Amino acid sequence: MKQDMILILDLGSDENARLAREIRALGVYSEIHPHDISASELAALPNVRGIILNGGINREIDGIAIDASEAVYASGLPLYLADHKQGAPWPEDAQARKAGLYEFVFETCGAQPNWNTQNYISDQVDLIRQQVGDTGKVLLALSGGVDSSVVAALLAEAIGDRLTCVHVNHGLMRKGESEQVINVFGEQLGVDLIYVNAVDRFLDKLAGVTDPEEKRMIIGKEFIRVFEEEARKLTGIEYLGQGTIYPDIIESGTKTVKAVKSHHNVGGLPEDLDFKLVEPVKMLFKDEVRAVGSALGLPDSMVHRQPFPGPGLGVRCLGAITRDRLEAVRESDAILHEELAAAGLDLKIWQFFTVVPDFRSTGVKDGKRSFDWPVVLRAVNTIDAMTAEVPELPWSVLQRLTERITNEVPGVNRVLYDLTPKPSSTIEWE
Repeated sequence: MKQDMILILDLGSDENARLAREIRALGVYSEIHPHDISASELAALPNVRGIILNGGINREIDGIAIDASEAVYASGLPLYLADHKQGAPWPEDAQARKAGLYEFVFETCGAQPNWNTQNYISDQVDLIRQQVGDTGKVLLALSGGVDSSVVAALLAEAIGDRLTCVHVNHGLMRKGESEQVINVFGEQLGVDLIYVNAVDRFLDKLAGVTDPEEKRMIIGKEFIRVFEEEARKLTGIEYLGQGTIYPDIIESGTKTVKAVKSHHNVGGLPEDLDFKLVEPVKMLFKDEVRAVGSALGLPDSMVHRQPFPGPGLGVRCLGAITRDRLEAVRESDAILHEELAAAGLDLKIWQFFTVVPDFRSTGVKDGKRSFDWPVVLRAVNTIDAMTAEVPELPWSVLQRLTERITNEVPGVNRVLYDLTPKPSSTIEWE
């Protein structure tokens, strides 16, 4: 990597991601690493110009206060001690915080503002070629979402026709999504695309499973099994491309911060995994992934698609997945997208979707008592997916959504709007 780096050591702060983004916004690359990084691990990191020890609410493990390793203090690199026993808290004033960070990064550390999208693309293309070699072939899980689409573009740039994309229809896709993937990638973009219909296979595996973590693990493992099977039909596939991004890694937990949730790109891979992983956007936040996609020439309709979880609608059909409730999620989600687009709100909201809980409520439909599911609307605005706010939707839009969903989606008699920001909730319900 050619860019200068400011290293953030995790001493328990829940604002490490925000800090990394603030430094990257200054044009300087930043990564988060464990507090007990060793001398050899530190030496292996390229172009480190300074280190921030970022303390916080989790500064103790088993009652013992944690600190950076001796290697950090002996490194000779400039140190910024924030919320640390030897340092001061971050300034509460945003401008003072920004000024202090600017002074440390540029004046104390002498870092150069050479972190940008084009440099990242150049670095990743080189790294992919080094990892895969002159003859290696990559199999990529292509959902059609932003992350996997950008990974496909990076891999195609690096290795060309040695990339094979596989789209697995697991029955947990949004309405018309698999058909769109085939059209855009297979027909319009000419990618070597394999389509696998595995709807029954996935839904049978998920039958009766209520725990969201177990659902994620089952979906992740089954995905890998499908790819292994497809790889055996091909010649010389050694590598598996994945669209892991930085929030996936951060939210999966560190030594000092408990996991928010497991991610199918981070946990749940089987021990007998036959592939070597290629994850070219794993150090990027979502907005940075979009910027890379635009720079690579992907169409706006693809780059700015709504984020979609790896387990798909499996984590929006809450509790045990049933086919009828799954269809209720799919149909209500399609209505939500149609109505927000009609109201001119679809490009003003970062992400919106519906969930269907596994409980019923009493209502009246067609003049008769009903006992049906509710649909919960979810909409959020965010920059990096680490924090999120809920937009205030017009009352007329909410009324129209309620009318259409209760009239057009079988088995639904109630519509709710989730007003909870992140934190205290996550963006997804499961």
